[in-house]
Amino acid sequence: MATDLRKNCHTFLSGNHELSPAELFAQMAEWCENNSADHDSYGEGKTIQQFEQKLATLLGFESALFVITGTMTQATVLEMACQEKHCHNVALHDTSHITRHEGQGFQLQNRFNVLPVGDRYRPWNVEDLKQWPDNIAAAVYELPMRELGGQLPSWQELEQVKRYCHQHGIHLHMDGARLWEAGPYYNKAYSEITQGFDSVYVSLYKGVNGLGGSVLLGDSALIEKARMWMRRQGGNVYHRTPYVVAAVMQFDERIARIEELYERTEHVYQIFHDYPDFTLNPAVPQSNMFHWYLPVSVEKANVLRDKLAQTKGIWLGHPQNAPQPDQCFIEWYVGDRLLDMPDHDLIDILEWVNDYVHA
Repeated sequence: MATDLRKNCHTFLSGNHELSPAELFAQMAEWCENNSADHDSYGEGKTIQQFEQKLATLLGFESALFVITGTMTQATVLEMACQEKHCHNVALHDTSHITRHEGQGFQLQNRFNVLPVGDRYRPWNVEDLKQWPDNIAAAVYELPMRELGGQLPSWQELEQVKRYCHQHGIHLHMDGARLWEAGPYYNKAYSEITQGFDSVYVSLYKGVNGLGGSVLLGDSALIEKARMWMRRQGGNVYHRTPYVVAAVMQFDERIARIEELYERTEHVYQIFHDYPDFTLNPAVPQSNMFHWYLPVSVEKANVLRDKLAQTKGIWLGHPQNAPQPDQCFIEWYVGDRLLDMPDHDLIDILEWVNDYVHA
């Protein structure tokens, strides 16, 4: 039901505009023609390897490797770190994608043990990591933290984590699926943000708006070892061309717009100030995403969303349960959809929702 309603909507609040397959493939074909793109053969080819090197240079690493999914990327590099350290303990936050959205693969495949670190509702710090008396092979930091509405640790806290992990021989891995969105908050070069991490994963569709795929970054030895492990897991697909072209043809433009999206997020927050019954998390934007809390149950919010979709052709998003009763939240990623939306249109939508929840 909800999927059908979404398909029939003409206005979306969260995310970036999506081209139809025909439109996207036409753009990809034109880009390939204009840039003399070639097919890779099991990851070897000019187009893919130039893009891998571009990302490695941008993020300050020796080497980079395209991997078909982030799920394969992160579990593999963490298991590799555990093997190297002769320890199977990985510290990560309770909201990590690895524990929430990957079917507990790390556990069922006996890849490593998870030590939850920090409080469920805030970014973690060095003191949280010190609470575990056990040896730790690797630690994962997600920047920004999606399940916390795009929150980030302070720069000082992040630097402390980097130093501590380096001093104690802990492999520090970044879940950088949305790393690009962390740039404006820190006001640092991406290579400065990643400095001190032993490995980084970035997505080629979150923010970049590609078809899918991911890239793992690290030193040359790590990447060469990871290359073999991806092959062992069936990730060595013959042609990666569609994923790479879809990302590289718009990468520079997408990254260049992150600052503008962050500024738009700050402005959206100002609009929300006129609605005291709506709460945003975090209280001040730290990236171009946030959680919008509504004073209604998730069941009522679903009814609200569906009615808005049916009567106005507007899609709000996916309500989720909140810890408090009779409250829920909707995740918004401020992409070009909200960037291109006039303020008065957004205000009209918020007025409609506000009237509905108080009816």
